[in-house]
Amino acid sequence: MLPPDDFDPPVGHPETLEPGLRRIVAPNPSPMTYRGTNTYLLGETALAVIDPGPENTPHLEAILDAVAPDQHISHIIVTHTHLDHSPLARALSDQTGAPVLAFGDAHSGRSPVMQRLAAAGTVGGGEGVDTSFVPDIVLADGQILSHGGWTLEVIHTPGHIGNHISLGWGNACFTADHVMGWASSLVSPPDGDLTDFMASCERLQARNWRVFYPGHGAPVTAPAARLDWLVTHRRARETAILTLLADAPATAPDLARAIYTTTPPALLGAATRNVLAHLIDLHGRSHVIHAGPLQENAIFSLSPAGENFS
Repeated sequence: MLPPDDFDPPVGHPETLEPGLRRIVAPNPSPMTYRGTNTYLLGETALAVIDPGPENTPHLEAILDAVAPDQHISHIIVTHTHLDHSPLARALSDQTGAPVLAFGDAHSGRSPVMQRLAAAGTVGGGEGVDTSFVPDIVLADGQILSHGGWTLEVIHTPGHIGNHISLGWGNACFTADHVMGWASSLVSPPDGDLTDFMASCERLQARNWRVFYPGHGAPVTAPAARLDWLVTHRRARETAILTLLADAPATAPDLARAIYTTTPPALLGAATRNVLAHLIDLHGRSHVIHAGPLQENAIFSLSPAGENFS
């Protein structure tokens, strides 16, 4: 369910998406960021900047240039601490005096399972994480931010990374990297957690959303259908893993090569991280076991409880 490749916004120029909301796409296209990071400017006079983006001087200038003489930036909100979303926050704050708000630092929001795996140091991870990020104001799940005519609800949606938040704006939602229309999310332990990812999908499914504004790509205009697809996609990956393990034990790289047969070699590493996330989730649910320390190259097999998964 990937959309046609027709999302081609002007990079570095503000586009009005609806009254009170503009988007500026950062100049950081890549296989993982699509056309670039979406920076949103919310409000008419007092502006909230959602995800200032990567450390990039032209993008900083583009954000500042989008502020009209009768406007000012009052809040800088970071949805999560990946290098394509958070590093520019401090420079933007220095220029405007606006505080930086986020769920916490790079390690906030991790589940107890991921905290233990991070402490053990066996599962790798850390790809693209802004480890130096510290917000001025720490946000809490369910917190309401209201200023200058706009109101946002903080929704903690861990999964892509533990400190990931979505932001409800009426019946619209800024979903950052949890729900995107052009691709599914990378879930790389111990920063990412598939168990949390699925729970966050279920939490968003409980609401009747009009539109999702993602961290990359075009607005998602059929939010319920996209969430259903994401959940179905992950469950299909789980079934594929269990089916392969029913034939023979395997490592995460072995499984990734067998499942992601059309994935470009440059993205196979990310696919392997997703498979590892599934294996950790399946282990937590007593469907698989592993020999030795839990890591990518551990040999996984069906547990006795998981042999009748079908």
